[in-house]
Amino acid sequence: MDIITLVSLSIGLAMDAFAVSISNGMSIKNITTTKILIVAFAFGAFQGLMPIIGYYSGILFSDFISSIDHYIALITLSFLGLKMIKDGFHEKYGNDNIKSIMIFSLKLLIIQSIATSIDALAVGINFIAFDVNIFRASSLIFIITFIFCIIGGYIGRLFKDALASYATIFGGVILITIGIKIFITHII
Repeated sequence: MDIITLVSLSIGLAMDAFAVSISNGMSIKNITTTKILIVAFAFGAFQGLMPIIGYYSGILFSDFISSIDHYIALITLSFLGLKMIKDGFHEKYGNDNIKSIMIFSLKLLIIQSIATSIDALAVGINFIAFDVNIFRASSLIFIITFIFCIIGGYIGRLFKDALASYATIFGGVILITIGIKIFITHII
């Protein structure tokens, strides 16, 4: 696999994490540069690690993984998205007068990281068929995802104040849309 194809693939894999990073930038309470970097690192690490896991699990689990990965992404992202929408409506119409509902936590970070990197696991399985240096490919996927997620976090933070009470609702819609996209692309 040539470098242009690998970079293109890495950008494609980073798009879900990028969109969730925008959502996090808009929705996480007190989003700081440190939190943006932590999210970007976690998303990049999972995106980089999943192809290695997929590559080495290979033929043994490929049918099982490809049969459920889209369900896992759909359920986890939809659950988080629906919670954000509910919290956003509570924020907008409830008595609370706060700008952000989502609390930055390790649990949230891990769930989002797994949900946005499931497709990278399947890519790792597919790397078996190509002459790919898995560690070089995974490093590139990590770096590109990390950079895109930093940009996404700052974009979300920039629009947080402009969207005020709609930010959490919009972020939830983004997560659900990503989950549905992943699900549809795997069943078609």
